[in-house]
Parts: sequence; C-alpha cells; structure tokens
Amino acid sequence: MCRGYSIGWRRPSSSRGFATARIGVIAGYAAIAATVGVILRAIQERVGFIGRIIVGLLGVGWSIATYLVVPVLVVRDVGPVDAVKESALLLKKTWGENLIGQAGLATAFAFIFVAVIFAGVFLSLVAAMGHSIGLFVTALVLTVLALGLTALVQSALAGIYEAALYRYATTGQAALGFDSETLQLAFRRKK
Repeated sequence: MCRGYSIGWRRPSSSRGFATARIGVIAGYAAIAATVGVILRAIQERVGFIGRIIVGLLGVGWSIATYLVVPVLVVRDVGPVDAVKESALLLKKTWGENLIGQAGLATAFAFIFVAVIFAGVFLSLVAAMGHSIGLFVTALVLTVLALGLTALVQSALAGIYEAALYRYATTGQAALGFDSETLQLAFRRKK
C-alpha cells in the first residue's frame, strides 16, 4: 500500500488493502474480461483469415478501451461495467501517445527477453558440450527464473505507468517521480 505520499488514490475505510476492499468489483471485471476473451477466441476459431484479422482488431480495441479499468476500479467507487465505460471515456477524452509509451515499454522488454533467451541458450550449449547434466539443468532453471523475473518487472512497470497516466488524465497532476512535461507528451489532450 502506498504510504507517505499520495498518487491520487483514496484509502479504504478499513484496514484491508485496496484490492481486498474492492474484491467483488475486481472479480466482476475479471469475469467480464474473461467472457469477452472467450467469445473473441470462439469467433476467431470459426471464421476465415479475414475474420481472424477483424476479430484480432476487436481484441485490440477491447484492450485499448479497458486500458485504465484497474485504476478506475481502485480509485472510484464504481462497478465493473461502469469502470469499463469510464476507462473508454478517459481514453477517448485524453487520446494521445499513451499507447506509444506502452509499446516502448514492451519493445524494451522484448529486447531484454531476447537477451535472456540467448544467454540461456548459450549457457545450455556450453553445459551440453561439457556433458554436464547438472550444469545443463541449472542453466535451464536459471533461464526460466530470469524470464519469470523479467516478466514480473515488466508487469510492475506497466502497472506503475498505467497508474501515473490515470492520475494525470483525471487530475492533470503528475505522480511523485514523474515529470509533468513527460506525461503531457504521453497523454496529449485531443483537439
């Protein structure tokens, strides 16, 4: 839980954490997101090539529209359907380069993932050439752990970026540790 400084989030009335206090709403959104995913996947499996492209674009549209749902669920006292609507409205109202920021983060981590995989393959080949099963298994385990840690860091940074963008979109103020001018570039108001 954030203590000592505020990024625009309200503290829950009880001692439970943010997510615990909103578990029903979060579960409701998870059910909606899962249902949409299953429906899109079912349609994608039944249509031809062009249909798959269209369903893929619908999936991207859903992802974009629900980009700010989690911060909305945490900060505002709304249900999952209203959170999806508010997320889409916020994105529409403040449409800008925020998607480029996420794409930049994804691209940077793609390079990190490739580097980890190459290092893992290299270590595994060295172990295989040395005929050391123990070293080979160790190289594989370390590679899997490094990939998991990299995914965890990427997810955490994406969540921090998402929360900072939400705060800037709703209040016009940058969160602690973020530059207002940088966020203005990431979230330009639509003209």
